[in-house]
Amino acid sequence: MMKRFCTILLAIASALAPHTAMSQDLAHAQDTASMSRAALMEERVQEIITDAQLDTINVKKKLVINDYAMIGFQYGVGLSQVMWNPKQKQDMLFVPVNAGVTVTKYAKMFGFLPYFGFQAGLFYAREGYRFKYDKDNDYTSEKAIMDVIEVPLLLQCHVDLWNFKFMVNLGCYGGYRLAIERFPGKSGSVAPEVQHSFLPTDRRWDYGIKGGVGFGLVFDPVEIHIQAMYKHSMSTLYNPDYYSEYYYRFAYPTNIVISAGVHFQITKRTGKTKAQLKKMARDMVYQTNENISINGND
Repeated sequence: MMKRFCTILLAIASALAPHTAMSQDLAHAQDTASMSRAALMEERVQEIITDAQLDTINVKKKLVINDYAMIGFQYGVGLSQVMWNPKQKQDMLFVPVNAGVTVTKYAKMFGFLPYFGFQAGLFYAREGYRFKYDKDNDYTSEKAIMDVIEVPLLLQCHVDLWNFKFMVNLGCYGGYRLAIERFPGKSGSVAPEVQHSFLPTDRRWDYGIKGGVGFGLVFDPVEIHIQAMYKHSMSTLYNPDYYSEYYYRFAYPTNIVISAGVHFQITKRTGKTKAQLKKMARDMVYQTNENISINGND
């Protein structure tokens, strides 16, 4: 009887053994399926691409320009003359004084075109005119030089590469003629009372248009800008009717300024800014908390 009972137990154990093995295999398969997709993809990439092949891959980093700001210091030299009406014979006057400080703010137009910016500045300069000497028509005053201050407001279009940028500027300016010095001609003289003084008929407030082109060498966070600017005054040097109430006379100064400057980036030109990094960190924290909350509820 006992022998028959043992035989029955052995038969039952033999029948249950395959089912137990199948359960273990199923559990192992489920554990394997729960591996992260990123780990599986990494294993597949390592199987397909060798280290030698990875060394031959050339990854190009895309240049993304931020909405950044700069403060700069510009110095240049000017070539001055005046558009006279009626016309006068004159030469270009070289004046090596043109210095100022600028603030530039770049921003994306429509949120995705990173080619525009605004620039405001404060400049001190010297400008003037020189008559061409004519022995048949000697001028009492051969030339005059004025000290001026101006505030330009320009729209700047720029195209950036990694260490180079090209710029086009266009805008307007307002200014004031601070002082004047008149120099006598070869056979003339200047009255002492007007040699360093404006006449009652002279106009001292100035305004006009300004524009030019330039390029920059970029070594973040410093930029070196070389520019050529043209300035055209729309404020005549004197009242048009000072000589005659019937025949008006005009004199509009013009200037060509070649300058170089050093500009310092106040905010980052490329890469993630502090605000962007803080936002990414905040999003990661909130996303992690949400995942923990969801998993806890499950």
